[in-house]
Amino acid sequence: MYSLEHIKYLKKIKRTNLFIRLSQFSIIILFIALWQLLADFELINTFISSSPRDVMKTIIGLHKAHNLYNHIFITVYETLISFILGTIIGIIVATILWWNKFIAKVLDPYLTILNSLPKVALGPIIIIWVGASMDSIIVMALLISVIITIIDIFQGFNNVNPIKLKLMQSFRATKKQIYFKLLLPSSFSTIISTLKINISMSLIGVIMGEFLVSKQGIGYLIMYGSQVFNLHLVMAGVIILCIIAAVMYYLVLYIEKRLTKY
Repeated sequence: MYSLEHIKYLKKIKRTNLFIRLSQFSIIILFIALWQLLADFELINTFISSSPRDVMKTIIGLHKAHNLYNHIFITVYETLISFILGTIIGIIVATILWWNKFIAKVLDPYLTILNSLPKVALGPIIIIWVGASMDSIIVMALLISVIITIIDIFQGFNNVNPIKLKLMQSFRATKKQIYFKLLLPSSFSTIISTLKINISMSLIGVIMGEFLVSKQGIGYLIMYGSQVFNLHLVMAGVIILCIIAAVMYYLVLYIEKRLTKY
């Protein structure tokens, strides 16, 4: 049985979480309402800023034309593939760097340079090497997400409690035992935080790739809309991207909650 004070504390947490959710939802509603009011009273030019009503009409039009879900599926598929590959490659490379300090010191400046390099500048090279296809889009997304994943997870490995590390070493634990018994459990929060960043970076990379080569996907819709000066289509694509990003973010949060139960 919980004590009366503990029950009050749990109710307070629930009320706070509910208030946070209502506040988040209210901000979205107020933004949409203000946007529509400004458009209705012609305080903004709907030709360059569109309006919620026009965006909704555009989305409904895409649905009726049977184009909407195919574009969404392509973008989500490319994002998930690049996210999964980027996460796996990032963890493996970060593990190698932690395992071998010599390799870590040799590659450190290269990782920093690659991370600061504008990946879109490599777009034409990627297209020539990989081809103007979905593969080049996934490679573009990988270039953006995998470097950040490597750096963040490797940093998390290095920030493990040194006292615990020395204690395991004093008991002559092998590197394998230290890695699985200490490093991974201690870096769990860092890995989850990296996943949250990685999913957004993967989506950014996919959209950048679709801007360059794709004939399908949300990025293609946005690029096509800008080329024909259809700002309703552009804003519809942006709104859909926001929804996709939110769903993916909360998916990672759900995975985090499921894993923290065990």
